[in-house]
Amino acid sequence: MIGADDVRRAAAFCDEALRAHVDRDWSDPVPDLEFTVAGVVAHISIGLLWYAVDLSAGGTDLDPVELDVGAESAPATLVDTLVAAANVVAAVIEVAPPTARGFHPMGAADPSGFAAMACDEMLIHTADATSAFGVDLRPPSELVDQVLQRLFPWVQRGDDPWDGLRWANGRIALPGRPRQPARWAWHCAPLDEWDGTVPMRSG
Repeated sequence: MIGADDVRRAAAFCDEALRAHVDRDWSDPVPDLEFTVAGVVAHISIGLLWYAVDLSAGGTDLDPVELDVGAESAPATLVDTLVAAANVVAAVIEVAPPTARGFHPMGAADPSGFAAMACDEMLIHTADATSAFGVDLRPPSELVDQVLQRLFPWVQRGDDPWDGLRWANGRIALPGRPRQPARWAWHCAPLDEWDGTVPMRSG
């Protein structure tokens, strides 16, 4: 089952991938997103911190909490922040009992759900960020496949888990499978609660 160590592995991969480009212009726009490179990396950290808060809160949606990461910070500092945020959520996942649940709009996630979402957030958005520099990332296939199986159990398995994960996240089209609509969703509640349908966000 995907867990805290996988979150740390994803963070280490993203750390290396992003730090190789800290001398580039992080105000460059990210293709297909309304983010700059700096903005999308800051967004990763905010998401990870929210996951730590939400799992710690035991299912309560903590409206009073406000989290922010300044996208105007230096690129190296933004990478440091991402790694620190990943370590925070990994620590929370590590100590949470398997039965713990936390709020998420796509379902009440358990620790493995939060671990998979954290990895997905880092891998997909780091690939978004580096694509602005013409870099095609290839994360470890084993880690990618764990994320794909945990969050997208309905996705057809192929030879390349990374292609499958990018398709599931609405990033690419695949042969015979058009690009996912913007309303794609994942299944972050325990897998035994999946009803066999493909979820979509409302709206």
